[in-house]
Amino acid sequence: MLRRLARAATPQQRVFWARRSGSLAEIPTYVVDLRSDTVTKPGPAMRRAMAEAVVGDDDYGEDPTVRDLQATAAELLGVERTLFVPTNTMANLISVMCHCRRRGSQLLLGRECHLHVYEQGGVAQIAGVHSHPLPDLPHGTLDLAELERLVTRGLGSPYHPVCELICLENTHSSSGGRVLPMEYLRQVHLLARRYGVRVHLDGARLMNAAVALGVPPACIVEHCDSVSLCFSKGLGAPVGALVGGPKDFIEEAWRLRKALGGGMRQAGVLAAAALVGLADAEEMLQRDHQNAQRFARGLQALASPVCSVDPTAVETNMVMVRVDGLPPEELCRRLQAVSADEVAQTGRAVRLLLFPWTEHSVRAVWHRDISAQDTELALGKWAFVLRSLRTG
Repeated sequence: MLRRLARAATPQQRVFWARRSGSLAEIPTYVVDLRSDTVTKPGPAMRRAMAEAVVGDDDYGEDPTVRDLQATAAELLGVERTLFVPTNTMANLISVMCHCRRRGSQLLLGRECHLHVYEQGGVAQIAGVHSHPLPDLPHGTLDLAELERLVTRGLGSPYHPVCELICLENTHSSSGGRVLPMEYLRQVHLLARRYGVRVHLDGARLMNAAVALGVPPACIVEHCDSVSLCFSKGLGAPVGALVGGPKDFIEEAWRLRKALGGGMRQAGVLAAAALVGLADAEEMLQRDHQNAQRFARGLQALASPVCSVDPTAVETNMVMVRVDGLPPEELCRRLQAVSADEVAQTGRAVRLLLFPWTEHSVRAVWHRDISAQDTELALGKWAFVLRSLRTG
């Protein structure tokens, strides 16, 4: 099966290089990169749009392609305005700074959410905001009773920080790309409104959530006071994100973007790529989700004591694989290595690139550069390694 699929793969899908040592010298290698949806490369249509983009000085608000992107995104998200920024980390930081004007304000968020773990503590370093993490439930949600307790604790108290913002992440990457339920979003927003608190949605993979739920993105964003959206993940653009919200919020966001060094000049070259990514989003993300589910079912069917996966938890483009019996780093090393037996069996070495996610798991991410053939090749490689572990 691996030989047939390798022959069927198109030249554009192949990445080859020669291994120069041992018996594997000059063996062509087929790479399936499962590390992240940030490793995509712009395709011909996206590169053409970038090359032909009409540009101006976006720091003056004069780039027509950026303005087109911002207007298109505002309509898509159901917000008054949006602002194009270099990264989603900056989009989240700007949003926190817009909402939390008082130094020492409290931000409530999940313990494993991206903003808390992977953004250098920027809300504390730069914004002077005190973030209080809550345990993440398996679906990426927070316990509503505990959320309300922490929101109300600072009301009228001279000892506790005052909560001004709740941050949610959708999809929730550390939970394996889980989609926050619409009813949960509604309840969080109602709770926040009750106590005068605002809600920011880290929507780095918002389009994945919308495609998985089968709803327009605006139906998700309506439960939030601001939103970020990343173009360089599932949408496949090389650079860019945006902040969305009310008109006065975006006016302040513009000032903060400048202060943080995010003002760009002829940024229409980047905005053009984002527009192509948005136009292709539904078709491409649906395919990514299907490939991830196909892989999860295939891995479950292997029934290996080393690896286990719950296909029902695969809602978007991520597959979380629990590893037992050896460190995840060792499994990744074996999956990446090319064996002489496999080369003899398939005529081609299949190299998987992925990172261990926790001390007990590996996360694989599907993105627009991974085809159905790549998914089958990855499954075949996984099966080969697991068989060798069982027999070894």
